Amino acid sequence: MFPVCIRYVGDRTIAEDILQDGFVTLFTRLDTFKGDGSFEGWARRIFVTTALMYLRKKDALKMSDDLEVARGLKTEITGQIENIGYKELMEIVMSLPTGFRTVFNMYAVEGYSHKEIADILGISEVTSRTQYSRARILLQNKIKERYNV
Repeated sequence: MFPVCIRYVGDRTIAEDILQDGFVTLFTRLDTFKGDGSFEGWARRIFVTTALMYLRKKDALKMSDDLEVARGLKTEITGQIENIGYKELMEIVMSLPTGFRTVFNMYAVEGYSHKEIADILGISEVTSRTQYSRARILLQNKIKERYNV
């Protein structure tokens, strides 16, 4: 579950704290697992929620700051990029502003719908879609810059 935590906060030390908090929550709520789905999916949701609570508490999910970063981003990568490893891709994802990274992780990695993201983060579905779209554009630009595509 450590990769889940670090994907949301981008800092190893903070992710370790969130991991610990997540395990405390998991163990105290173990009796609520009903076995309807996979244990991993249930546990992952606890860790995602723990990371999101941390970000909310730090007021790191303010989307307005991130919108300034995205102004003018219109580049698309037209060619295929091969040989980008998981580690390199995650480094690029971790460099995204917090709001973009959070929505990108929730939608593209965790599989939440934009409606679920909006409900969890207290934003509109349109904002979730916009943040995801801009995160993709920013990722494309960063990949293009890094790999001279």
